[in-house]
Amino acid sequence: MARRSSGDSAEQDEVRSIRVLLAEDMDLLRTALVSLLSVEEDIEVIADLKCNEKAVSVAVRLRPDVAVVSADLPENKGLTTVHELRRRLPECQIVALTVKRPVGLVKRLLAADVSGLIDKDAPAARLLHAIRGVAQGGTVIDANLVIAALSAGRNPFTPRELSVLQLAAEGASGPEIAKQLSLSPGTVRNYLSNAMNKTGARTRIDAIRIATESGWL
Repeated sequence: MARRSSGDSAEQDEVRSIRVLLAEDMDLLRTALVSLLSVEEDIEVIADLKCNEKAVSVAVRLRPDVAVVSADLPENKGLTTVHELRRRLPECQIVALTVKRPVGLVKRLLAADVSGLIDKDAPAARLLHAIRGVAQGGTVIDANLVIAALSAGRNPFTPRELSVLQLAAEGASGPEIAKQLSLSPGTVRNYLSNAMNKTGARTRIDAIRIATESGWL
């Protein structure tokens, strides 16, 4: 049997672990993920935080190799964290964790150019594979998430309808929308009515929800 030289041994000792930052709002889930990752010899969890500005600032300071971000959080907190990490720390590889619905979120994560996109229903080994894959410069995206995003129907709205609906989604009233877009209040009502008809919604709120979940808004 060939003996390993002392030089080979030193090289093995110098292999650096993958430095991972974890961003997840749910304490129980975050603790479980930290436990999962910490037992791996080649992975080091250097920070575990909630998805917010602090997570991004800590990442900028610590410079992790990979950021694992739970993206399907209320108020787009996870998606915002992904975008801020991509903007402020482009060399950090991002693995986003999400569910298939709403497909609009999946589309936005794909558009954000994340290196990894993993279904939260996937086995734990899938996350480990993704972390190691993206750390080596690869891309690991679950096919079922891509299929779900592609299965969404064609956007039925005109650009003007989208503008009106987007402002409504941001909480603007009819008169406020009319003023911002230089439209009459009656025209704004017509656009919102069209949006409701095209989504089969009974209310403006339902139309916004359907459009968002379908990835049109």
